[in-house]
Amino acid sequence: MLNTLSKSIFLLFILSFLVRTECRSQMNELYPDSLHKNRLRAVAIGGAAGYGITMVGLYQLWYKDFERTSFHFFDDSRDWLQMDKVGHAYSAYLLSDLTYTSLRMTGLSNEKAVLYGSLSGWLAVTSIEFFDAHYDGWGFSMADVAANTLGTALFAAQQLTYKEQRILFKYSFRRTTYAQYRPGTLGSNFIEEMTKDYNGQSYWLSANIKSFTGWNFLPDWLNIAAGYSATGLLGGSENPEFSNGTRLPVYERERQFYLSPDIDFTKIPTKHKGVKVLFKLLNTVKIPAPALRLQSGNVRFLGIYH
Repeated sequence: MLNTLSKSIFLLFILSFLVRTECRSQMNELYPDSLHKNRLRAVAIGGAAGYGITMVGLYQLWYKDFERTSFHFFDDSRDWLQMDKVGHAYSAYLLSDLTYTSLRMTGLSNEKAVLYGSLSGWLAVTSIEFFDAHYDGWGFSMADVAANTLGTALFAAQQLTYKEQRILFKYSFRRTTYAQYRPGTLGSNFIEEMTKDYNGQSYWLSANIKSFTGWNFLPDWLNIAAGYSATGLLGGSENPEFSNGTRLPVYERERQFYLSPDIDFTKIPTKHKGVKVLFKLLNTVKIPAPALRLQSGNVRFLGIYH
């Protein structure tokens, strides 16, 4: 059974594909100076259609085989050392950014694109909670809603204040040995593990140094990233002793914090609008780089971390 974060990322992927398909013809003018009503209509229709298709897909993939219940809440705020909550914030941030970018490409003003883009992104991710609230095995999670709100707020506050994202929300993943013990929970292949194995996920806040300090001797693209991950997770609130009749290894559940150099690809000069779009997509993931890791009070230098 896939978790709510997996559903959020599924929603993000489908809407990203459909909305960007509607905007593909706009690449010649990334952010026009005047409103193009036909483009705005295409984005609105594409977004609405994408959302509807995604909701149908979610029902078919996750809910149809489960018993429907009355509306109920579920407190999962302490599960997975909050890794899933950071993932929710990341999904909401990216979807708000995606929708904003699509609206700006129609010529909508920065302020209106921030308002409608952030609201649409937040509603799309949060609406999953209303599905969960009516099916056995899930529930409406206020912690998920709070995480979604923080992710959207991080995007909107920066876009209104700076008209750019000086602090980027990024993701990285590495395969671990934990999934082999509980493949149904942590993933049975690489694609599933990317959304289900929290031991392999890291989330980063990547800040552009020059934008905040004004130090002109630094390259425009140089960032410093603070990361968070966890290890030793075989279950949500605690690790089970057995799985399918087999005794599981004993792992200590620990938080990990990182500091690492990074790149803001959108700060690399280019006149090619297709490359600009590519750079924006690359900004969603953290590049492998040296890092300092803080774990259990101990600091360790890692030559390359991803």
